[in-house]
Amino acid sequence: MKVTLWGTRGSLASPGSTTVRYGGDTSCVEVRASSGEILVLDAGTGLRRLGPSALSAGRVDLLLTHLHMDHIQGLGFFAPLFTPGMEVHIWGPASTAAGLKERLGRYLSPPLFPVPLRDLPCKLAIHDLLPGDIEIGPFSINADFVCHPDFTLGYRIREGDAVMAYLPDHEPELGVRDFPEATRWTSGFDLVAGVDLLIHDAQYTNEQYATRVGWGHCTMEHALSLATVAEVGRLVTFHHDPSNTDEMLDEIATSLRAKRHMPCPLTPGTEGAEFVVAR
Repeated sequence: MKVTLWGTRGSLASPGSTTVRYGGDTSCVEVRASSGEILVLDAGTGLRRLGPSALSAGRVDLLLTHLHMDHIQGLGFFAPLFTPGMEVHIWGPASTAAGLKERLGRYLSPPLFPVPLRDLPCKLAIHDLLPGDIEIGPFSINADFVCHPDFTLGYRIREGDAVMAYLPDHEPELGVRDFPEATRWTSGFDLVAGVDLLIHDAQYTNEQYATRVGWGHCTMEHALSLATVAEVGRLVTFHHDPSNTDEMLDEIATSLRAKRHMPCPLTPGTEGAEFVVAR
């Protein structure tokens, strides 16, 4: 399967800032099967640029990790949703408060958006997800709740022998006294164990994280520690803080490579980056 990053930020970065090389759009990843089927992971602002190329698929399945604004902000600008006859399935975490359709409808309705969810011309189906396994076309997907405020899912995705995991908002160290060695108690471990590609939260520097414990994000070093004990094939860090410049992200990665044993390639995620996932 082929993976393309369309948005890599934790919040919108200013167009004129020094973050243009890593990108300024929020979370959105395309996963395309060898047979052409498309999964879209999250609906951040990067979703707008993905839209035109997704129209050729006939059906698009969009998996939301959670409903924080930076992960759904692109929905109103996604071309397949406004294409009559296009089959669009939106999957997202179940909640005890309300169904996924109702919660998404609060955003896709006035005064936040002019076109109500019910008026979209595509063939739309919305699915509430609980932890467990689902099959979508050639993809076998395992979903599970991870450590982040509100109901948040991480995904493990398999096509044939190739396996990837997507945990864009995740704080694996929270509440784990012996992180990362205490794997049994580490949030997300079963999702990421042994995958060929892990796309994982790395929003903060170590200094930033010290004042943001419990906010649901982690550092590049935490992500590498999890990837190490989980024996991941490649780590792509994601959900970069909008205030962290290209130069800062370069320095964090360079410093980490110098001081830590690298059990797998470490690649800070950039918009437009493509990865072929194969066992």
